[in-house]
Parts: sequence; C-alpha cells; structure tokens
Amino acid sequence: MAFEATRREWSELYSFMRILADGYICAGTPTMERNEERSYKVAYLQREEHDGTRQYIIEDDNVRIIGENMNKEIPREYFRAASDLVLQALMHDRSEELESPEGVEEFLDEIAVYDLEAKTDDRTDFYVTFWDMNAPKVGFRVYSKLAPMNPLLDGGRTANLKFEQTGVRFATPTVNKVNFVEGPNEVLERMRMIERLGGILKYSDVADKVFRSNLSMIDLHFPRMLAEMVRTMYYEDITKVSELTMRIKEINPLKIKDELINKHLFYEYKMKQFLMALAMGMRPAKLFNGTDSAVEGMVFVGADGKMMVYQKADKAVFENFLFNNTRFEKGSLEKDKYGYLERENNAYYFKLNAKIGFVKR
Repeated sequence: MAFEATRREWSELYSFMRILADGYICAGTPTMERNEERSYKVAYLQREEHDGTRQYIIEDDNVRIIGENMNKEIPREYFRAASDLVLQALMHDRSEELESPEGVEEFLDEIAVYDLEAKTDDRTDFYVTFWDMNAPKVGFRVYSKLAPMNPLLDGGRTANLKFEQTGVRFATPTVNKVNFVEGPNEVLERMRMIERLGGILKYSDVADKVFRSNLSMIDLHFPRMLAEMVRTMYYEDITKVSELTMRIKEINPLKIKDELINKHLFYEYKMKQFLMALAMGMRPAKLFNGTDSAVEGMVFVGADGKMMVYQKADKAVFENFLFNNTRFEKGSLEKDKYGYLERENNAYYFKLNAKIGFVKR
C-alpha cells in the first residue's frame, strides 16, 4: 500500500528532485517570475536525513549520492521522471494528504530518502553549491504554491503588539461587553466599540521582550511602525505589505520629516530590512543580533511547478520580491491570545497580532 504525505512534504521533495534533474535554477524577478536569461548551474546539493547527511553531486548524466555507507550513481532522468509524477499528483489532487504516485516509493528507497522534509536545526531545507564544487554552500528554504506556505512571520503570542486603552476608564461590565463581541470581523468591531464608548487605543509596547528587541534592531521606532501597520490593516482592510507601507507614509506615525519619507524612502527601506531579516531567520521568540543565519535564500515553486531562486547575494531583487509579494494575515484569536481587552498593572490593554505570509496569487 502506498504511503501518504502532506502537500508541503511532497512539494519540498519535488523541488529537491527537480533541481537534481535539471541541474540549474533560474533567478526570480521582483514580480515573482522566472528570469529565463539568468540561471545558476547547480554542482552539488546537500540534504539531511535522520541517519545523517546526504551529498548529491551532479555529473553529466548521473547524480552521485554519497552518505553513510553509501556511494552510488543514479541517472538524472530517474529524478526527472519521479519529480514529474509528484508534480502531476500535486496539480491534479487537491487533497491535503496525497498518496505516493506509483513507482515513487521504490525510487525513494533506491536513493535512500526516508524523510520527505529535511531534518535540520538551522531551518534550511537543503544546501546548494552553484557552478562548481569549490564554491561556498548556500542554505535555502523552499516555499511552494503547490502547498500551504509557511508564513514569513508566524504570529503566535510572542508576536503580539500592545495598545493601552486610554481616554475614559471602563468599568468591568463595559470591558466584558467589548470582549463578548463576536463575528467574522470581531477584532475590528471591538476596536470600534471601544472608540464609540470614548476609549482610545494608544500604542504601548511589544508584548514579548525578545521580539521587542528584535524589532528594535531594525530601528528603535520600528515596533511602533509595525503596530500602526497592523492596526491600519484592520481599519482600512489593506493587507498587502507594499500597499500598507504606502498608506503608512501618508499617516506618518513616527512624525518624521517629508524629506526622509519621500526622498530617502524611510518607510519602504525599514520594511524591506524587516522582511529580509525574516527571510534570513529572524523569529519573534529567538534572539536576533543581526548575524547571518544558515538560511541565505529561498527556492520558490510556482503553481505550475516551475522554480526560481532568490538569494541574499542578489539583495535588491530579493528585497523587492518580498516587498511586492507579501501580506499581513490574521492569526487565530484563541491560539494567539489577542483581540480583547485585558487588565495588566491597573490598566487595560488591547493586543493585535503581527503575521506576514505570501500573497495567494
């Protein structure tokens, strides 16, 4: 009986096999398209399994696989055939769990792949060496439109931003009335109710001290900028990062000079810095000191299975790609514990959650 795996697992496996079959990856453009005139030859790929490291060396017609007690050659056309079967399954079956296409399980046994998602502690899915074996290894993460994509900034409670409720002092029954508001837009409706009752939500702080420090590495005022972007998302129903940044330029929550906004493009610059830090491994609950992580780029798989690569070495393209193709998302209220008034140190606070993922289109 064929085994089952998630779309995300199959997507990562597909990208790994396709790179070895093709022997190159096209560069991506800021508009999420393949730059067919600019491709990178792949010489070597390294991937982790539960029993150790696998090295895949691309030769003319074969892939040499080196691992623990393993040194064998497999024709590259076999990788192409297997990746085609996986791609067909992903494109024609919309289920979250997919059965292994006929023949793929046997091929995975042959090449000793047992973990469809690589087992790493540094968040890389695999390492690639371009052009020749002497070039440095570059760590990549895979993002695929063939599967639900991991967010660039996963919400979670550590990504909550605090707004102090000021203006008037609410009695407990009023607080309960606000918190009991339910519906598809309950967070927005609660904020509007607070305003109707004479309350004001004023940005206060980042809920988690590690995330506060991480954001401050971008700029000491960046936490306020991010908080205002999240608030504006709710009030004006703008989710795309690029569009929200343009709106924040108009609102100017940091009260900076027009020259800095329009000539130096301060808000765009800070947002791009933040997105790049996220792509390179910044997480809310893990201390970020600006040091480069193992992740240096991403392999992006389109809905048609075509792949493109973005890497830190091509900084301007990578930044613009992230800026133009990401959006703010709304996490789970119950799981992430935000969107209601709660008492803390004799004051009431309302939390909003920061979560950023890729656009669906």
